[in-house]
Amino acid sequence: MTQVKSGDTVRIHYTGTLTDGTTFDSSDGRDPLEFTIGSGQIIPGLEKAIPGMEVGEKKRVEIPADEAYGQPNPQAIQSVPRTEIPDNIPLDLGTQLQVQTPTGQVMPVTVVEVTEEQVTLDANHPLAGKDLVFDFELVAIA
Repeated sequence: MTQVKSGDTVRIHYTGTLTDGTTFDSSDGRDPLEFTIGSGQIIPGLEKAIPGMEVGEKKRVEIPADEAYGQPNPQAIQSVPRTEIPDNIPLDLGTQLQVQTPTGQVMPVTVVEVTEEQVTLDANHPLAGKDLVFDFELVAIA
């Protein structure tokens, strides 16, 4: 049987959970996730687990935060004056918004604190700092 090697395009069905068992993502009910090994399209810890696998093979891999979305970066948390945010923008804690950087790049942020004067926005990935577990099956090698 053919084994996965760097440069192969593969398809996997997966379920990603936190170490407490909470599911954060799954391909259940969707098409398999397709990506090329070695291209950096997925988190490093998952990508490293796939070479050598054969179609139909299943695996569980525990991925430390440093091989997933990294550690939270304190510099990615910024407070902005509340007056700079339009009144029609919801500011409930946990709300995900998109902001535009000075270079024109659109960046997702999460509202983490709201006071009378300031709104604190966190641009870290929501899974930064978390160890992850993936159960997956290799369904195709292209």
